[in-house]
Amino acid sequence: MVILLRVLLFAAIIFAIYTAVKYLFHPIRKLELAYERKEFYFMDDRENVRRNFHLTYKGVLFEGEKYLGTTADSFEVVSIFIWTHSEASLNGLNKEDFFFLESKVLEHYPHAVIDWKSPIKEFLKN
Repeated sequence: MVILLRVLLFAAIIFAIYTAVKYLFHPIRKLELAYERKEFYFMDDRENVRRNFHLTYKGVLFEGEKYLGTTADSFEVVSIFIWTHSEASLNGLNKEDFFFLESKVLEHYPHAVIDWKSPIKEFLKN
């Protein structure tokens, strides 16, 4: 009976350590941490085109929707729409910030054309 309790206790400790490590290295946690620190972080599942990517920069959380299309050689992501859910958080950003974000997205998807949704789209046209 004592041996069984020790094995169960050991298994519980191993499970707790595994859960803690999995939590520490989870991409959503990294995104939230970068959001709080107002740093740049790009979270994306490149293998799944249907899944939106998220990025944070200067305390603003952006979401991007990818669309698959054809290039001369293969199927690639050819169109991306990016928006933010909180327009009030855009306060203080300038055009260079949006160009920086575009360059970072284009590093991952070089064949894509990036379109921003309102009000960012109107801001970049001026």
